Amino acid sequence: MFSDAAGGAVDVASVWRAERGRRCEEKSTQTGSVSASDAATQSRRARDAGVQTGAGAGFEGRPLGAPGSVDYSGLLAFLQGVEEPVCRELEKNWKSHAFDGWRAEWAEPTERISCLHSLSYPPARERKLHVTGVSWSSTGAVVACSYGRLDDGDWGADKSYVCAWNLDRRAPDPQRPDLVLEAPSAAMGLAFHPRRPSVLAVGLFSGEVLVWDTGRPEDPLIWRSGMTDDSHTDPVYQVTWLPGDKQPRLLSASTDGKILLWQEGRDGLLEPAAGFALALQQIPRGARPKKISRGATPLGVTALSFSPFDPTVFVAGTEGGDVLKCWAGAETPAVGLPHLGGSLPLKAPAQLAFAPHGGPVYSLSCSPFHRNLFLSGGTDGHVHLYSMLQAQPLVSLQLSKKYVFGVRWSPVRPLVFAAATGEGEVHLFDFGQNSQKPSLSVRQSPEPAYCLEFNPRRAQLLAAGDGGGGVKVWQLGGEFGEEGGRERSQLEMLANEVTD
Repeated sequence: MFSDAAGGAVDVASVWRAERGRRCEEKSTQTGSVSASDAATQSRRARDAGVQTGAGAGFEGRPLGAPGSVDYSGLLAFLQGVEEPVCRELEKNWKSHAFDGWRAEWAEPTERISCLHSLSYPPARERKLHVTGVSWSSTGAVVACSYGRLDDGDWGADKSYVCAWNLDRRAPDPQRPDLVLEAPSAAMGLAFHPRRPSVLAVGLFSGEVLVWDTGRPEDPLIWRSGMTDDSHTDPVYQVTWLPGDKQPRLLSASTDGKILLWQEGRDGLLEPAAGFALALQQIPRGARPKKISRGATPLGVTALSFSPFDPTVFVAGTEGGDVLKCWAGAETPAVGLPHLGGSLPLKAPAQLAFAPHGGPVYSLSCSPFHRNLFLSGGTDGHVHLYSMLQAQPLVSLQLSKKYVFGVRWSPVRPLVFAAATGEGEVHLFDFGQNSQKPSLSVRQSPEPAYCLEFNPRRAQLLAAGDGGGGVKVWQLGGEFGEEGGRERSQLEMLANEVTD
């Protein structure tokens, strides 16, 4: 069917060289511009209406009441009809964790923290004085600071300053205080009167307590304690006002171991009305050191904080690191101390000793949201959260490798506190976010930060003073100025923890 055959060769000529030489041209075309127009319309008036009916019998055929009248029987029937499903949904919402950690932001978002003012008094800087205390007036408009020194030296007898700036003034001068008061000795701490914004109390290194009325610039000094057998003989590290129904009372704490309650006397002198003394031998058993010296040993008081829930309960911190719960109604006499020769009978208020710090306790702060919780800051670099009901701290935080000089609970956030450290930093701590690390840290100064205080009227303002003689007013973001929905319940859970 098929057989092999041989044919001739076929050649196909190449044409690529010829094609390569041909002329090439490019052409393009484009349509004309397309015209377009937009038009919109919107009605000028809008109207919404809504209606909701009851679920079932009991609502049909009820006549509508006259305008302005209230159908109480119908309202009662409606509430009874919806009570069960509403309560069921509320119970579900209470147990839900869908919105944990969420906080409504009603204001425009701002930076977490910013420096609003940087204040200082040049003569104090030239003398290298430290800011030993800051305080806000009761109106929140004026911030004051005391100048002294917290290191060794013979500076205690030198004159010092107390300065105040009115931050509500238009463009306040940060280098020129609105008020400068000269103190006869180094000022160790100060406190504004809780009701009278012009009255300011100051404790001095010499042991004196002064009260100034800044509304009298020609003669601001209205009271002073003087130097008597009943007054302090060592530096006054803290002064504080106790709110009362009639008149706030002034207290002072000193490293001579005495806590004195003052009253107005004659000729502009303050007179001690009552007093307490802390002696090592009168600390509750179990908290004393194994070896104590013979005779009574005074415990120098460096910090005080009174409970906002019970003004007879306060905590005291000492030079030796002790933290003591005290009762102002104590009747046990303080005995054996060498400075008890005055006419004022002193009481021994210590009731409970907490686990101590490893160095002097310079700051205490009772919680404004829970009657049993308070914070302490010591020169061992730790902040302790204590419960009044047990000796061991609930939480112990090492915030500094040097010292913690100041600690203050936020006046509006139950889980937030601020601390000032020897590294010159200000830390903001939120137990609701992290129980071991600060939520925010900011550099106050290359020098140690010695004190800080929240503004009582404007919770987003925090004043801090440092060893360089400066006071910075920090403005906190909204997250630090508004209470979260579950903070108080979380604080209650924290307070109920029991340590071994």
